[in-house]
Amino acid sequence: MSEWERIKRQCQGKRELYEDPDFAAVQTSVFYHQAPPFTFTWLRPQDLVQNPTFIRDEHTQFDLTPGKLGDRWLVSCLGCLQLAKGLFYRVVPADQAFSNKSGYCGAFRFRVWWCGEWREVVVDDRLPTVNNKLMFLHSQSSTQFWPALLEKAYAKLHGSYEALKYGSTLDGLSDLTGGISETVSLRSDPTSCSRLLTKLLHVTSIVTVVVLAPQHKNLSSTSSGSSSSSTSSGRGSGGGSHMDKLATGIVIGINYRIYAVEKIELYGGAEVTLVKLRSPLGSCVDYLGAWGTRDAPEWDEVSPQERDRLGLKHMVDGEFWMSYSDMVRTFTQLEVVHLDSETARDEPSLRCHLPWTARVYQGSWLRGVSAGGCRNNTDTFHINPQLHLLLSAMEEVVVSLNQHAVIEPKVIGFTGYPVPKGGVDCINRSFFKKNKSLVNSQYSNSRQVSERVQLEQGSYVLLPTTFEAGEEAAFTLRVYSSKPIKLKLVDTTPSLVKPAVTQSRSALESKSILQYQAVFLQVADEHRTVNAFQLHELLEACLPNDYIKSCASLDICRQIILTMDTTGTGRLSFSNFKELLVSLKAWQAVFRSHTKERSGILKAERLRDALIDAGFALSTSVVSILILRYMRKDGTLRFGDFVSAVLHLSVAFNLFDKKDPLENGTVKLTLNDWLHSALTC
Repeated sequence: MSEWERIKRQCQGKRELYEDPDFAAVQTSVFYHQAPPFTFTWLRPQDLVQNPTFIRDEHTQFDLTPGKLGDRWLVSCLGCLQLAKGLFYRVVPADQAFSNKSGYCGAFRFRVWWCGEWREVVVDDRLPTVNNKLMFLHSQSSTQFWPALLEKAYAKLHGSYEALKYGSTLDGLSDLTGGISETVSLRSDPTSCSRLLTKLLHVTSIVTVVVLAPQHKNLSSTSSGSSSSSTSSGRGSGGGSHMDKLATGIVIGINYRIYAVEKIELYGGAEVTLVKLRSPLGSCVDYLGAWGTRDAPEWDEVSPQERDRLGLKHMVDGEFWMSYSDMVRTFTQLEVVHLDSETARDEPSLRCHLPWTARVYQGSWLRGVSAGGCRNNTDTFHINPQLHLLLSAMEEVVVSLNQHAVIEPKVIGFTGYPVPKGGVDCINRSFFKKNKSLVNSQYSNSRQVSERVQLEQGSYVLLPTTFEAGEEAAFTLRVYSSKPIKLKLVDTTPSLVKPAVTQSRSALESKSILQYQAVFLQVADEHRTVNAFQLHELLEACLPNDYIKSCASLDICRQIILTMDTTGTGRLSFSNFKELLVSLKAWQAVFRSHTKERSGILKAERLRDALIDAGFALSTSVVSILILRYMRKDGTLRFGDFVSAVLHLSVAFNLFDKKDPLENGTVKLTLNDWLHSALTC
């Protein structure tokens, strides 16, 4: 049973209207940061109008206004969504209404692409009002309430209505369609934009254009209804009380969807490239430029056959044609949403289009494990997740990185390199220091960063990163291509590079250790062996300084016994003690080589490399467990922590080797064996 079904059944059983406990009808649900100048009253639609409707079946004018919040970008996104009815009903399920026959219980549900998956969001229908009027996004001339309720569901995901002020059209388009959003400047290279536009109209992408220049010289304004509100970030109000328009009638800040690009031949033999667009505003605003209406004089130069081919007589409300050259001069940029094949199936206007091949990876940046930061962090950049991308042919791909941090977004981006020949494993630090990157996205605190890049056939490694090292967040990385591709995370397979516990390798070294024999015998028993308590006392006396004495705790002494005792008595001989001192010296050298800034303190991000030098190649999941166990509040480890990790790993590898004599990488354990192994480690 879904949450929606559970809520309906519960409310109908109690005969009460739903009140959302996770997004309460209080001031802080509206403004979490600044104090509003007035107090909100939360009312249900039936308290505001007679016979409220959720969605009106008949065609209605797109007349949304953002109200006092000013999230005009969301209005534009809803305009794009309304022009794609299949996607619209995926987000706004139509089986909801305010009538008792439909099972009305005061709760409504919506579907939003959120944190890498389609999520159903349920809200109650109490809406913030002042003087019995909706204060935020709503339909001006009708009694339908899906826009206001969808905005509430979206605000719930963001944590408050106020957070919507800082959203963007690209994020909104992605959230409402489940696709990758991309911006392309129209004026930087009109010729290449024309080729790209033609390509995009043949794949499962929703292509829109927008004007983002409020300072444009040829502006005019129209007013309809209530008092006007200013344009923010170049976004028009979307059919609201005040719309900034160009002299040609194009509304600033509204996304116009592009449906076709066609070349036509005039009677004189000249060719003209025309673009078919549609405004979500319908007939509310008309395009007044060349080719804009059916009876425009420019169509007199076109044969009836060509006009029929373009469907001039059958244009629907809000559709119009304009020349490509006028479009480039008029609009600022393309804003495109690329949809995978599954999502595109819901949209009738895309069913004959070539589907994108989509590959998705969901992961996270963990402090000390996989949060290596951007290339500026040369010592830790390589610990970021490494994703290998394989292309079967030369292809232009779209790469998109989406972070799941909403309240406090991180600055994110990604970098790509050609994979060295024969390289299929994790790439080490030296490679990234010596080689130049091939793919470099912008770094931004946006929820989504996308980049279009042309790649030759071959293998590449993509590293999604935060800008600063040590910042934690979950993320989704998607790669879209029109040709087959493969994408997989490459991780280290755990292995023992060399034994961590070493024996004395020189006579001089053995001689220096012999000086401790007298002290050893003083604390040893009659069999010349020591237990954990005696070893603790011995290390306190023998270790030369506080730096290395951090490994002389009783817990570590117990680990040493478990690691080095081969008799099962829980005691060590002097030969074992000699091995311990030699090993400690070797581990100290490894530890020091990775503590550049301050002796005795190891940054958690360098633990994996230090453990490789100590003899252990480890996967990300194993490193993350070690970091959880040993990392301190300041993100560092001390020498004692490092020694304890080495000892744990030594025991773990030794136990596995004993259970896997055939070295096939698999062991079978009874519960008793498992408990014994786990507690020994």
